Amino acid sequence: MVLNPAPATALPDEVFDGLFLITPNETETEMLTGISVRDENSGINAAAFFKSKGVQNTIITMGSKGAFVSTKSFTGIVEANKVKVVDTTAAGDIFNGSLVVTLSEGKDWKDSVEFACIAAAISVTKMGAQESAPLRSVIDKFKI
Repeated sequence: MVLNPAPATALPDEVFDGLFLITPNETETEMLTGISVRDENSGINAAAFFKSKGVQNTIITMGSKGAFVSTKSFTGIVEANKVKVVDTTAAGDIFNGSLVVTLSEGKDWKDSVEFACIAAAISVTKMGAQESAPLRSVIDKFKI
């Protein structure tokens, strides 16, 4: 199971046990772990918290800073694309949807997170939720 714990709220420990992936943003991470994620080191600490609760993989979205990733095959920050932000309404949903699509296609973690960051970056350049969701062909053309 994949859990995007939005909006931020306290969750019982049972929710975490056995999760394949959790994808909180910085605010949600701090609420759930008590750790303010600002860089790779704090991301490692937050991921260790989730792992201690039974979560296999952690991705913490960090807005314009990108996403911190902690998996067996990759740990680090994937940088965000620099864009002019118009509306962030659907960025998290688009990130998560794009991520699970590429993971289901067999792409590795780093490539999948890069793809999701691109999709989210494109989405914040437009107003609205559904209207801001980019087509796959647009995401595929965008380079970091």
